Amino acid sequence: MIKKIDHLAIVVKDLEKEIRKYRDILGLTFLGTEVVQEQKVRVALFDIGGVHIELVEPLDPDSPVSNFLEKRGEGIHHIAYEVDDLEGQVEVLKKNHIRLLNPETGKGTSGSKIVFAHPGDLSGVLMELVEKKK
Repeated sequence: MIKKIDHLAIVVKDLEKEIRKYRDILGLTFLGTEVVQEQKVRVALFDIGGVHIELVEPLDPDSPVSNFLEKRGEGIHHIAYEVDDLEGQVEVLKKNHIRLLNPETGKGTSGSKIVFAHPGDLSGVLMELVEKKK
């Protein structure tokens, strides 16, 4: 079952510029940056009341978020929910005909396991499920 909202991901063109806005102007707690090679992105994490804001900058034109950035510009990309049993939750989605964008779980920030569900099956919202590293 879904435990809580883990993060909201926002695609940006210039990560350093946006870090300054979120940290210095909005006053969010900056948790640092990380490169997620599997997704070809660099992310900056912020905490706001236990929920994270994840600013995502593509590192390569082949990054899954590069196409989003080209077509839609900067903005909210997905909502991520934390789960305890990612494999079990994937089975629930499949049984209920929710399409997955990646056939196998992948690697997310901080060593987490992730999977994305198709926005066409979830009210137009890209959903990520996250199982934290134990």
